[in-house]
Amino acid sequence: MNKICIVYTHHKLGDLIWQLPYIKAISQHHQTNIDLIVREKTQAQNILKDLKHINQIFYNDFRKGIFYWLDVFKLKKIFDTEKYDYVYILDKVNKPAIAAKLSGIQNIIAPGIKNQKKWITSKNYLNEDDWNLNYSEQSQKFLKINSIKLNDKFPSLEIDTERLKQGNDDLIVKGKKIAFGVDSFEDFKMWFEEDFVELASLLYDKGLCDYIYLICGPDKSHIAKKIIDSSKKQYFIDCSNKDLQGVILAIKNSDFYIGNNSGPLNLSAALGIKTFGLIANDPVSELKYSNIKPITPEGYVDNIWIRDRMGMKKLKPNYVFNQIQKNLSS
Repeated sequence: MNKICIVYTHHKLGDLIWQLPYIKAISQHHQTNIDLIVREKTQAQNILKDLKHINQIFYNDFRKGIFYWLDVFKLKKIFDTEKYDYVYILDKVNKPAIAAKLSGIQNIIAPGIKNQKKWITSKNYLNEDDWNLNYSEQSQKFLKINSIKLNDKFPSLEIDTERLKQGNDDLIVKGKKIAFGVDSFEDFKMWFEEDFVELASLLYDKGLCDYIYLICGPDKSHIAKKIIDSSKKQYFIDCSNKDLQGVILAIKNSDFYIGNNSGPLNLSAALGIKTFGLIANDPVSELKYSNIKPITPEGYVDNIWIRDRMGMKKLKPNYVFNQIQKNLSS
């Protein structure tokens, strides 16, 4: 049986989640489990450990400058040790292709954009214009030109919640629970704190929740604190001090999730939670291969980037509440 490795170099959690259908498709194509090499920042060893089609997950840096060749030889060491028959690279980065070539791997399959062609064995290339497609569409075309069948385009994630409960007793509360995703990697995608406060009040008063988990990273803990302090309500549960396992448990415990376009938004949808995305400043079309239900302002125009956080003010709390209520009752 062939031994397969898949490399994905993007650093965002959400980007990795978008690739889950394509990782699974390659595993199914070869009828064997695969190994995965990603950046440590994705925390894939925590998130993906329960996926049965993944054997091992390795972390590697993909740096530039003086670290470039150090990272190439770290990759080569993995390839030399594991002796893969196939290495798939899901983006246009040269580094893993060079490492695979130096390791003498016979089948190196990648998009083949620009200089990457020099290092890969496959002759099925994406066109440079294809790099204008979103990440999902790039990967779909990549699989198609390599005759790999794709059974499901939507990310899904299986996680054993029992292993998440240790050290997270404070997240186990009785009553109706929902989650707010209140931060984002890019500030211009973030709804304002006062709007989350107003939405929380509307949802609570209508009996749609008893508790609200506030999901954000420790570097954005001031956002959760501002929401709690300005609201003065007891129904918020601050998750900014939680590791990823705690965040996943909070999301899994929720009846639904409302949040900014971010990694946790994609994570929530992949976990099978009803998920509402607050979108005003970036293309909603990028979410079409997801179970995320986008909420956009009136007059919203797709495929336009607005890198000004004030654009999120077009989403009014009452309007967002009505959209959520309408969806929940349908």
